[in-house]
Amino acid sequence: MMMVSDDCLVECKIDDSDEEQMNTPPPPPPEFASKALPPAPKTPTPPANSPSPAPTRPVNRDPYGINQHLKVEVSDVLAEPTTPHSIDGVWTYSLVGFERTRIWTYRCLSLLFAVPLAFLCGVFLAILACLHVWFLVPCIQLSNTFLPCLRSLFMCAVNAFISPFCMSLALCCTQISISLSNKDLDRKRDKDTV
Repeated sequence: MMMVSDDCLVECKIDDSDEEQMNTPPPPPPEFASKALPPAPKTPTPPANSPSPAPTRPVNRDPYGINQHLKVEVSDVLAEPTTPHSIDGVWTYSLVGFERTRIWTYRCLSLLFAVPLAFLCGVFLAILACLHVWFLVPCIQLSNTFLPCLRSLFMCAVNAFISPFCMSLALCCTQISISLSNKDLDRKRDKDTV
């Protein structure tokens, strides 16, 4: 199967205005056409009583789904088994009461706490960003710049002072040998039993 390259494709403008074509009759053939210019098509005028704008879709305030666990429905909390039923009105009013209480409590609490907590979160994140930009990253970059020099100085100090001491200690410890025999194990058992 052969594919067509993008160079061969041509972009065409498609006019979807079928209303204009339907309202205007097709032009007459040239032999029957009059010398007068045809009347210009009328542009549609909006109605005088324009209805209120269509309601827009609600803004998604949780686009990344951070609070999916908070979508609690009535059936997640209240449920009646099949046999013992309360009166239908009681069940209906309890569902309405649950929903209204949940919604209005959330609205009142968010009215009280949303702005101050948003302010505190903004201040906290601004402090973190400022410390990150002006303190943490420069310290890391400086340490990455100076660490090779410090590493070489540290290695010189280790090789000059600590390595000879550790080598001497290791050589002294290599002369130590421990040997165990059955007599030693028997003596230890005898001491433990006494």
